[in-house]
Amino acid sequence: MLARRASQAPLFASTSTSPSPIRFSSTTSSSAKEPPKSTVDPTEVSHFNALASSWWDPVGPSRLLHLMNPLRHTFISRCRNASPSASPASNLRYLDIGCGGGIFAESAARLAHTASVTAIDPTPEVLKIAEVHKRRDPMIAAPGKLTYINTSIEDLPQPKTPQEGYDIVSLFEVLEHVNAPGPFLEHIMPHVKPGGWLVLSTISRTWTSWLVTNVMAEDVLGIVPKGTHDWAKYVNESELRDWFYGKPGWGELKTMGVMYVPGLGWKEVTGSEGWGNYFFAVRRAE
Repeated sequence: MLARRASQAPLFASTSTSPSPIRFSSTTSSSAKEPPKSTVDPTEVSHFNALASSWWDPVGPSRLLHLMNPLRHTFISRCRNASPSASPASNLRYLDIGCGGGIFAESAARLAHTASVTAIDPTPEVLKIAEVHKRRDPMIAAPGKLTYINTSIEDLPQPKTPQEGYDIVSLFEVLEHVNAPGPFLEHIMPHVKPGGWLVLSTISRTWTSWLVTNVMAEDVLGIVPKGTHDWAKYVNESELRDWFYGKPGWGELKTMGVMYVPGLGWKEVTGSEGWGNYFFAVRRAE
């Protein structure tokens, strides 16, 4: 998605031929330098705190996030429907990481099959907006239906047993904004229940995505606040795919390329995962 910035290059190892290959660091690295405890970039927190008041303005700086939200649900439904052994579509538990003002979290909480949504974000001012907006709808304001927590994934307690994990763990427009995507994902994985899905959206790191997100979206059209994107932080679909192939207990993968078309909104575009915005999902083995 056309979203956020960060100050440090991502740490993926890539087999792709896209510009400027990057490394994917791991918390199990043998390097003498210990990785930071948190993958949260303080500049990201400041950036999105400043945008907090406009989060729920459908024509404001977060407009593209509002427009993308229906496709998030479409992709999750496809993932679950593709798994014959998937648990029944009822009483599902969601964990939404980097929830921002709650655009996806609220919509997930309203679904008939949802038991609960836990939504976390390290940005306090944005979560204040999320809490206030939630109270407008008695359905999701009921205790336990939608819970916001001001924390990072590193500080969120892990499930005591795998079965206490979540059916759906989502991170939409987040991966390209953390300091180290490898350690970040490793912190997330234990929260996915066996048979559950880790679902995300991000941007491939290509010259096309740089032109679209940095030049056109920010500088020419002005549909995204300036300084939101850091092209070096983008993550290629092939990098994610290669990384998860090396993780025991994770196998079934799904992708969906998408593109923003001015005047029409977000559209599925086959193959755009190779050069632009895309959804990616991986299922934890049962």
